[in-house]
Amino acid sequence: MAAPIRTLCCSALRLSGRHFSSTCGVQAGQKWRLEHGLARSGSEYGPMTDLPDWSFEDGRPAPPLKGQIRRRQEKETLARRIVMLNSEVDHGVEAWNKKQEEARRAEEHRKSLLLKPKGKLLTKKSKS
Repeated sequence: MAAPIRTLCCSALRLSGRHFSSTCGVQAGQKWRLEHGLARSGSEYGPMTDLPDWSFEDGRPAPPLKGQIRRRQEKETLARRIVMLNSEVDHGVEAWNKKQEEARRAEEHRKSLLLKPKGKLLTKKSKS
């Protein structure tokens, strides 16, 4: 029974003048938001996502929701990873600078061990 209905629907779609699109509608406005420096979707961050939905009448804040706690933990984890990677880059730059300095010293030491000019060649080099 399902096969005849399916073929009927498919043939009706093929014969109709309208086109059927199955693209995702979630991307609506994504390009505009990114161009204006906003989040890809309206639910990633912002007051509607980060602020509590309600508060007590006397002004006390509401307890955080599960989503807010999860997002806070994700942001904290990301911040810790950024700090760790930044320190690794700093250590790498320091090691590279130290290696460059040692190479420069070795080159100067190698040049100091070369034979020195004597006599007329010494006076010619000092004049020019």
